[in-house]
Amino acid sequence: MKKSINIAIDGPASSGKSTLAKRLAKKLQYVYLDTGAMYRALTQLALKEGVATTDEEGLQALLANFTLAFQPSVTGEQQVICNGQNMTADIRSQAVNQSVSAYSAIPLVRDYLVKEQQRYAREHRGVVMDGRDIGTVVLPDAEVKFFLIASAEERAKRRYLENQAKGYSTQTLEELIADIQRRDKLDSNRKTSPLKAASDAHRIDSTSLSIDEVEEAMLAIIQKELTK
Repeated sequence: MKKSINIAIDGPASSGKSTLAKRLAKKLQYVYLDTGAMYRALTQLALKEGVATTDEEGLQALLANFTLAFQPSVTGEQQVICNGQNMTADIRSQAVNQSVSAYSAIPLVRDYLVKEQQRYAREHRGVVMDGRDIGTVVLPDAEVKFFLIASAEERAKRRYLENQAKGYSTQTLEELIADIQRRDKLDSNRKTSPLKAASDAHRIDSTSLSIDEVEEAMLAIIQKELTK
C-alpha cells in the first residue's frame, strides 16, 4: 500500500507557500487545502456584511453560516466558493489584503477554522496544507514540515507580478512592500497562533532560488520521509 503523509508548509505572505503546496500536491497526488483562502474568504464576507473585528456576536453569526468549497475551473485553477458564491477574485482584493491579518488574529475565527482544517486532514490522509501556523498548531504531528522565507522586496515583486497577470490589484510595488512588511509584523506578533517556524521544520530561503529549485529541494526531503 502506498504510504501517505501530511505535509505542512508555513511562511510569511508571498513566500511561495501556496504555489509550492499546489505543485507538491499535484506531483504526489495528494489533496491541497488552501488555508489562506479560508481566512481570506471569511474576511471578504465580514467586509461585505459590515462585521467589524470587534463585533464578536456578528462574527459568530457569520461562522455559524459559513460554508467553503474548493472547485477546479475548466482551466484547472482552484476556485473558492464561499456561501455558494465564487469569491476567487474578491479574496485577492486590496481591501482583503489590508484586513485579513486582523480578522485572522481573532481567537474565535482561528479556533473555528483550525478545527475545520484538522477535520479535513483527518478525513483526507495525504494532505498538503499551507499557512502560518500549520506546523505549530494545525498539524503539529505532520510528518514533514517546511518554513519558507524570502526578503520582503522579493515577496512583494512576486505578488506584484501575480496580481498584474490576474488583474487582481492596482497596488504599486512600493505599496506591496509596505503591505507585506506590515503583515509580517502583525502575523509574527499576534497573541493567537503567531507566525513562527516549528522546531522540526525544514527552513528554506527562496530569495535567490527559482520555484523549480525550491520544489526540487522540498521533494528530496519528502521522498526521504516516504522511504523510511
